[in-house]
Amino acid sequence: MNSRALGQFDMKSVIARYRRSKDEQQLTNPTSDIKFWQREATMLKQQLQNLQESHRHMMGEELSGLSVRDLQGLENQLEMSLQGIRVKKDQLLVNEVEELKQKGNFIHQQNMELHDKINRVREENMGLYKQVYPTRDVDAANKNVTSALRITEDPHAPIQLQLSMPQQHNATEARMQSTNLSL
Repeated sequence: MNSRALGQFDMKSVIARYRRSKDEQQLTNPTSDIKFWQREATMLKQQLQNLQESHRHMMGEELSGLSVRDLQGLENQLEMSLQGIRVKKDQLLVNEVEELKQKGNFIHQQNMELHDKINRVREENMGLYKQVYPTRDVDAANKNVTSALRITEDPHAPIQLQLSMPQQHNATEARMQSTNLSL
């Protein structure tokens, strides 16, 4: 190596050591820490003031110092914000409508299942009625069971159930007549 190359190498090394020493000194120097944090606090304070001023402008306050260009920019910013709010609101409403549709479908399905269950109960009652009163007219039995249950064919119509005492016309009358005849 020549002396010139050696000199450049030494110079680079000296500069690197100087920078490292300076950085270490700044880290350990309390006054430089204080200055750093003071600058940081001043910068944050300025940012806070800017945000507060921007907020007041967006709220429609203290607009007298703004130019037409500033007001136009503020208006555009508010319109874009409003657009975002409307999109979010519309999405929430669409989601809510979809949820209500699903609930309505579920309730309709339950209603249909209950309607089917009532029809099965009606058929069971008809079978029992035929077993208890085999000689009676089937149409009369239908009428009695239907009027007792009051079922309509419209699945959306409200269902009204009502209790009634069983009708024992023929058996009771026959007993009464046989009792009267034997006396």
